[in-house]
Amino acid sequence: MSNVRIVTFVCVGVLGLALQPQAKASERNQETKFSFSQPVEVPGQVLIPGTYIFKLADSMADRNIVQVYNKDRTHLIGTFLAIPDYRLKPAGKAIITFEERAAGAPVAVRAWFYPGDNYGHEFVYPKAKAVELAKANQQPVASMPNELSPNTTKATGSMTEPQVMAMKQAPLKAQKPNEQEMDIAEAFTPPPPTQEAAPESLPKTASPLPLIGFVGLVALGGAAMLRLARRRQRSAAK
Repeated sequence: MSNVRIVTFVCVGVLGLALQPQAKASERNQETKFSFSQPVEVPGQVLIPGTYIFKLADSMADRNIVQVYNKDRTHLIGTFLAIPDYRLKPAGKAIITFEERAAGAPVAVRAWFYPGDNYGHEFVYPKAKAVELAKANQQPVASMPNELSPNTTKATGSMTEPQVMAMKQAPLKAQKPNEQEMDIAEAFTPPPPTQEAAPESLPKTASPLPLIGFVGLVALGGAAMLRLARRRQRSAAK
């Protein structure tokens, strides 16, 4: 576990993160409630202390699209683009990880993991903010063009087709701490789930030949005993 990850989980405790259990019906969209006791930043805006609903949007887009609602789900706060994040060992409860920030600034949400899942959803930040976060954390941060930032804060009841297409086609990059840009696939390639190695050789199956040989021996033995019995009978008759 890197230093950034250690700081991340300390931040979770400091923020007073509270989770509420969800019904199985939420597993498809992974709906989860989070409560924050301090302000936290998401792409394009800062969430004030309170309770929020995180869920996957009903979208046909190739990429993960996360929506954040208020506690009663009466107001869509934002629609956010995300990329897959990976944890070697899934947690038994929902987890949010945070980016480290400068003193006095609200921490920024890095990724959200649904209970029991290895793969989570890492938020994509506008390029300017991604550069800032990369410097503070000394690791790459996923980015999208700055001009797409307003799309994340449109509080519409549902995503419009132009929003979906804009996010689906956005040229995503990764901002490095040295302000250089790299391909996102190179910076964020999650390891595949571990698979048990196949046995070097398959167990040998039983062959019918030993059984055939055994039956043959029994038959020969029976024939020999029958011939011996007949000889004894002839000797007795003489």
